[in-house]
Amino acid sequence: MSSQFDDYDYERAAELRRLRRQKRRRKVMIMRAVFFLVLLLIVAGGGFAISRIVLKKNSSSSGNSGNNGTNTVQNVTVTEAPNQADAQPAATEAGPAETEAPAATSDLQSTLDQAALLAAGYDYDGAIALLQQLPDYANNTQVTQAISDYEATKATCTAVDVTTVPHIFYHSLVNNTDAAFNASVLGQGQADGMNAWMTTVEEFDKITQQMYDNGYVFIRLHDLVTETTDADGTIHFSPNTNLMLPPGKKAVVLSVDDLSYYHSYEPASFPDKLVLDENGDVKCHYVKTDGSEEVGDFDVVPRLNTFLKEHPDGAYKGARGTIALTGYNGVFGYRTDSDYQTKQHLTEDQQKWLDEHPDFDYDADIAGAKQIAEALKEEGWDFASHTWGHLSVTGKTVDQLRTDNEKWMNNVANIVGATDTIIFAHGNDIGSWEGYSADNEVYQYFKSAGYNFYCNVDGSQPYWVQITDQYVRQGRIDLDGYMLYRASTGQTTVLDNMFNASEVFDQRRPTPVIANGES
Repeated sequence: MSSQFDDYDYERAAELRRLRRQKRRRKVMIMRAVFFLVLLLIVAGGGFAISRIVLKKNSSSSGNSGNNGTNTVQNVTVTEAPNQADAQPAATEAGPAETEAPAATSDLQSTLDQAALLAAGYDYDGAIALLQQLPDYANNTQVTQAISDYEATKATCTAVDVTTVPHIFYHSLVNNTDAAFNASVLGQGQADGMNAWMTTVEEFDKITQQMYDNGYVFIRLHDLVTETTDADGTIHFSPNTNLMLPPGKKAVVLSVDDLSYYHSYEPASFPDKLVLDENGDVKCHYVKTDGSEEVGDFDVVPRLNTFLKEHPDGAYKGARGTIALTGYNGVFGYRTDSDYQTKQHLTEDQQKWLDEHPDFDYDADIAGAKQIAEALKEEGWDFASHTWGHLSVTGKTVDQLRTDNEKWMNNVANIVGATDTIIFAHGNDIGSWEGYSADNEVYQYFKSAGYNFYCNVDGSQPYWVQITDQYVRQGRIDLDGYMLYRASTGQTTVLDNMFNASEVFDQRRPTPVIANGES
């Protein structure tokens, strides 16, 4: 199906993102320049200038707020610094002393707002450091009070026991239950699989809200540990004892599997790719069953981004989650695997897709996927290997795993960058719960390939973390239809500390939800 988004303007989106980053960097420079200029004008102009500034500030305060209430702090507009050649002493009624005072007030409020955002994300040191960059901050009671408040809140924080942190994960979200659970269209096996392993949008929203209400805060997988590196490059890991949260807050790790929008997802009415909207934010392009197209929050990534913009205290220092990617159908809905370029070793659904898209441009899809990857990194997301072919590692030889991993490096790492994390497909693992032994050849291969973090699936207990000197392991809990059904019917209590499954479970699901092979 052709789409109005097939010719998505990636160059324009990249330029928008570049300008946004340039604007953020320029804000601090402008803020400092304006403050120093105002101070200079006050000294030069004496009492008359001061009185004019005060009068102007009082008359304009309602129209020159640092934040208009509808934008995030990062979107605050900063008045450009005046040309130095135009700077004159405040000797006339229309002089710069009048026009620059509101800008100084706006910049002060902007900095206070940015500091508040950092503190909301538990980065109290960052918030304090930002405020201490303000000129003469120690003599501003508003600033010193904010610093005092952040120091007081920081003092109440306690260290998280990182060995008790749960790890939850999702696949792509179901937007249309009539399509995703329709056996007459998908076949009974695939419909059962969608019902078992996928989560609906409504379920995701309820889980996210309830976990937030219960004090859960998203952290990065890497926040669990402290890393040190020897002179020879050997990396060592130990539990992070400096992950501090206020009373009542609890840490949780998140991951998302298979964010590739496989061809097999198409008849089940999932989004078909990630795109950048006019603001440079990652969203989903979604073709509905009636053929209409929308760009919006139709999957985990943009939906969680939107929630955390509204609830910044739901994430630790801007954390989001880890996206575990395969490569055989490309990534993010872009057909970036080399088979699409060479047209060799194509599966039936790959060939069908190419036949339906005669204008497919492999290089353009590579460029588009890279744009998405960079935007996701800026938004706080990390990446992991999920193996190139969604491979079960159980019973595989080292040579088989090496071949698959080299495909992942050539077709996925070239887009998202290197990663030290592997999230095993099908929930498998390469060793027992006792740990990876020195004679485990598969572990030794993955370790030599640069992997230090290993995640399986373990829904039998609320958390499972294993931190050793050489590697880190964590078990993940599947928040999917099968787990939600079991929890809502009293077959497991593993979710009870996080949310109420009986309130979350989508009643539109066919029941009973039965286990099926992972999609």
